[in-house]
Amino acid sequence: MTVRLEDINQAADRLRDIAIETPIHTSAVLNERLNARVFIKPECLQHIGAFKFRGAYNRLCQMNDAERAKGAVAFSSGNHAQGIAYAAKLLGMNATIVMPSDAPSIKKEGTERLGASIRLYDRATESREEIAADIAASSGATLVPAFDDVDVIAGQGTCGLEIMQQLASKNCVPDAVLSPCGGGGLLAGLSTAVKEINSTTMVYGIEPENYDDHSISKAAGERIKIEPRHKTSCDALMATLPGEITWSINSKTVDDFLVVSEDEVAHAISFAYRYLKLVVEPGGAVALAALLHDKLDISGGSAAIVLSGGNIDSETFANCLQNHPSP
Repeated sequence: MTVRLEDINQAADRLRDIAIETPIHTSAVLNERLNARVFIKPECLQHIGAFKFRGAYNRLCQMNDAERAKGAVAFSSGNHAQGIAYAAKLLGMNATIVMPSDAPSIKKEGTERLGASIRLYDRATESREEIAADIAASSGATLVPAFDDVDVIAGQGTCGLEIMQQLASKNCVPDAVLSPCGGGGLLAGLSTAVKEINSTTMVYGIEPENYDDHSISKAAGERIKIEPRHKTSCDALMATLPGEITWSINSKTVDDFLVVSEDEVAHAISFAYRYLKLVVEPGGAVALAALLHDKLDISGGSAAIVLSGGNIDSETFANCLQNHPSP
């Protein structure tokens, strides 16, 4: 199974006037710092504060009446959870979300506020996949993966489609597009759209240190499961194995993977607040972190980056600002 530009265009039709077409921003401060034209796609301004609504709605809206009556179930640390919850609410469906007990409180509260039922689990001792599968089997609900699903990927791909269309209206073809990478769903959809529209634009997936399974898999030439030794603030990017479908796409469409540190992410969050006037969560800030910390030289060129989410707890946010007062 794969995803084509045609699938992404169809998803865009389904999402029209439902999802937010987030704008493209530029920043004189960032451009001067990098000696480049940087275009910022703030998906933190999307419904539920993250790009995940795109894929969730594109998947759920194609369910028939009988499937909708039985509801949806998903597992997520928070953004896919909220995306499913809001999409289900719009479509008059029930949704059950399997969430880790240590998920950020803002994400748990947001999911509950949107009307979904939450089943908490312990990351160390329980399997979210097994729990979600049991719920689906007993209730008849449709299990909607966070990333390894062609309709979810196509929905996320509308973000990349919008980037290329919005930049075309500015008579710009970006030299590079940088996207966060966890399970790889956003990156798979985005890279498909970007490469089919302009094959010379370079696409980069950005991962947090200790959760760099895509980078390791690329070096090995096959999917590699990692065993992280440390936690990460990037709760949205804590995948330990590339998705089967997403990897089949990303291994062909993504030029390289870059890795950023926890401190570099914290710095990017502070920079985004102070200079871009945007609130970005750790997982959403990795592409900005990669550019701020010279993981990729774009001097004299142009690049687009996705700030994929803005659901950050107040304590984490305050710590980033305090530790990086003058980015």
